[in-house]
Amino acid sequence: MRSRTVPAILAGLLTVGALTACQDTDQRSAATPFDPATCRGGTLSVLNQSGISHLDPARLYTSGGGNIPSLLFRTLTTRNRLPGEAGTKPAPDLATDLGTPSDGARTWTYRLRDGIFFEDGTPITAADVKYGIERSFAPELPGGAPYLRDWLAGAASYQGPYKQPDGLAAIETPDAKTIVFKLRKPEGDFPYLATATQFAPVPKGKDSGTEYENHPLSSGPYKVERYEKKKTLTLVRNTHWGNDTLRYACPDRIEVTAGLDPAVINQRLVTGAGRDAYAVTTDAVVGPEQLAQLAPGSTLERRVARGEFPSTTYLAFNTKKAPFDDVRVRQALSYAVNRTSVVNALGGSAVAGPSTTFLPPQRALGYQPYDHFPAGPGGDPAKARELLAAAGFGGGLAIELAHENDDASGLGPKVAAAVQDAFKQAGITVRLVAIDSATYRDVTGKPATQPALSLQNWGADWPSGSPFLIPIFDGRQIIAAGGNFNLAQYDDPAVNAEIDAINALTDPAAAAARWGALDTKIGKLALVVPLTHGKDVYLYGTGVKNAVPDGWRGTYDLARISVR
Repeated sequence: MRSRTVPAILAGLLTVGALTACQDTDQRSAATPFDPATCRGGTLSVLNQSGISHLDPARLYTSGGGNIPSLLFRTLTTRNRLPGEAGTKPAPDLATDLGTPSDGARTWTYRLRDGIFFEDGTPITAADVKYGIERSFAPELPGGAPYLRDWLAGAASYQGPYKQPDGLAAIETPDAKTIVFKLRKPEGDFPYLATATQFAPVPKGKDSGTEYENHPLSSGPYKVERYEKKKTLTLVRNTHWGNDTLRYACPDRIEVTAGLDPAVINQRLVTGAGRDAYAVTTDAVVGPEQLAQLAPGSTLERRVARGEFPSTTYLAFNTKKAPFDDVRVRQALSYAVNRTSVVNALGGSAVAGPSTTFLPPQRALGYQPYDHFPAGPGGDPAKARELLAAAGFGGGLAIELAHENDDASGLGPKVAAAVQDAFKQAGITVRLVAIDSATYRDVTGKPATQPALSLQNWGADWPSGSPFLIPIFDGRQIIAAGGNFNLAQYDDPAVNAEIDAINALTDPAAAAARWGALDTKIGKLALVVPLTHGKDVYLYGTGVKNAVPDGWRGTYDLARISVR
């Protein structure tokens, strides 16, 4: 798609007209309620900053099927696509239900729906789902979620169907409609994992290896008309799609343009000129200029979708390095932090909220409020000094704080400076150490190179305490070679055992209560300093309808948006 550009000399002349057009469209939208039965037609534009690097379901790391990928690929289960708590639950997609557990949640059985087809009209079978999963193990197709290698029995060394064509014995397909998964340990969250894009079916006869992503076979409401890696993606209707009540698939055509500056994206959405009236974005949150315009009752406020993807920004201690091997020092920093200044550094209360818990404030994750080091929003420097003195640092403390060298992900100079200033009030001198954002995760995620203190962010792969707490606090997840997220290098057999016990639960509510209790227990150790939880604010065009954030990802769902 070509972006419509306006010469700078005409910008001032078009401003009034553009605002009038916005108001007129808003009035028309308000006068015509959204109806999924009559929403078909038109072209939706998606304006994104991040490029689409891969379009092979094996290489996509998604939760709930993703936003753009879910237009092409159906999975055994998917997100429920509703706002609020109802949207944090998985829902059947290709399967008839969320799966039947047996053998203490070590075996999960799914039955496929009738009337499900690929874009060429071929029926989707259990063998297609099995083969799609097996492809995701191939070293030639890296990038997908790593859970299956750990969860499936005997899958740790599997190298995919190109090298091991006999496939995975842990996945059985007794008939064309039934698929059975054999796990090496109980996993009550399997219905959540089954939303990942690796569970999309791929017909073996159409697999072209690394070239498959050039035109993957669709099982969703749209198929690929044109794809230029990292630049554009054009989707048109898949006429063989059916038996799907979750995706409304309103637009006839969806055109994705990537590589745009986020400030440009938001300005285009604000102005809504021409085809931008029917535009959205999946990755450009509202910037400072637009936030300043979001007064209650304003025209722009009516075109904002607000949600919360579960994520936490925090300070990570390496407890193997002094002085953070002393819990009193960790507690001192927990008291010293000024969360108000961190929220402001991130853009204000519209985009971030203060957190004293590691789990974000979402019931589905098991959130239980606690504040083990109560210091108020501005911190308690006096209490911090008291603890430092008890730890032998009565004359003050000098430390280093690692952060990314830009602010794109919220782990950069702005937040680091806010932390530095707060600690200064408590007699803690902080030297800031900037690390290239491109290598930040590599440096901090390898115990041999991990800094003693660093800024970090963690988001859940699905709305449960499991993917939030396990990578950060399960001692068996410590990876010496790199890719480690347990930065505290914390390994408590009792905590590991509790994690296993919760994983065996197939009742999400019961599991959530246990995850919340575990978060509360671990929080007392001050292994991390929670700073903020994220809030998502996205604009959409004046002609866009039903841009409602779902409870799973905090953003509006392209499969339910309409431009009619």
